[in-house]
Amino acid sequence: MIDIPVPPTINASLNALAAILLFLGRRAIKAGKPETHKKIMLGAFAVSAVFLACYLSYHYTHGSTKYPGTGVLKALYFLVLVPHIILATGMVPFIIAALVCALRQRFEMHKRIVKWIWPVWMYVSVTGVLVYLMLYIFTPA
Repeated sequence: MIDIPVPPTINASLNALAAILLFLGRRAIKAGKPETHKKIMLGAFAVSAVFLACYLSYHYTHGSTKYPGTGVLKALYFLVLVPHIILATGMVPFIIAALVCALRQRFEMHKRIVKWIWPVWMYVSVTGVLVYLMLYIFTPA
């Protein structure tokens, strides 16, 4: 049996849910359903905010988790982790800016920001799940 601390599982689940909501939100706006899009994206924002609070509190008390593998697997882990961390630390102000523009109905500015930040947010959400899987599920024995 794998011994996984509960907080990382919650964090990975929140990341997965954020990715799903981001995908559905994009589909809704492409389908011409702005009210559905708004609700879904507010949900994605809320889920990501809860994730951030959980993540920070866990790592404040637990510290960082070292990857147990070596060689190619460790290199692959860092290939996923490093851009994940860099993009995650920089995306928050842009997400907030996109949200504020949308709520103020400044949709042209919102679109310009989202053109860049949506793929970053999606990448960070998906790679957050990958990091979890690499650390706790598919770890070398």
